[in-house]
Amino acid sequence: MEINIPKTSVVFGSLLRADLITQWRKRRALVLVLIVPVMILISWKSLVDKVGGPFVLSMCTTIGLVAIGLMGYTNSVARDRDKGVFQRLRVAPVPSWCIMASRLTVQLLMILLMTTLIFIAGYQFDHIIISVSGYAFTFLIVLVGGSLYLSLGQLIVGRIKSPETVNSTTRLVYFGFIMIGMFGELGMLGDKIKQMVHWSPFGSVKAIITASLQPATWNMATTYSLLITVGYIIVFATLGIKWFKWNTK
Repeated sequence: MEINIPKTSVVFGSLLRADLITQWRKRRALVLVLIVPVMILISWKSLVDKVGGPFVLSMCTTIGLVAIGLMGYTNSVARDRDKGVFQRLRVAPVPSWCIMASRLTVQLLMILLMTTLIFIAGYQFDHIIISVSGYAFTFLIVLVGGSLYLSLGQLIVGRIKSPETVNSTTRLVYFGFIMIGMFGELGMLGDKIKQMVHWSPFGSVKAIITASLQPATWNMATTYSLLITVGYIIVFATLGIKWFKWNTK
């Protein structure tokens, strides 16, 4: 008997369509993730004249990336693994990499959507105007920054099996990134903390996004931040893939 195995592209397309439908059905949670950075941006209108529009946009975008990478992707993977979704998918003639690639693609699309909403809110409410090249460059850079937090989320869900523990861990890490990163970047926690934050995952992503909004300001320090960001991605992704289990047993 001849068995027809579907092409990898067809399988990936089917998985991506299913994941997009699932994401749409959970749109209430998605709206909460997307609206937080937009609300922060609107509330920071008075800071635009003090610290500049690119700084405010990059800070809010970075906060959104942390939320999607940690709160969205990680908890979704942990929940589906606990329900046995991955085990059932692996029984089908589906390459393992397609399963995760589909989910990561959905998250990257959410990142682009979030960035678009932030740009619209920044223009409409805070009157922040960026050049066309700045917008285009930033869309590319946020994918790099988003990959860092998705790889960090993969690391957490790879190391921790319990969905409840994953949820509490991501919330703790999210709170630490937001509070220490945000106030540290503003210099409210002292110069030493500010320097540490600058080279942390939060600070490196924020630095490259700030520079991408104004391509003319990109310099060697920004390039170092980009290299550090890529380094974080490699380390987190390598460990996350190595430790990941397809079931909770």
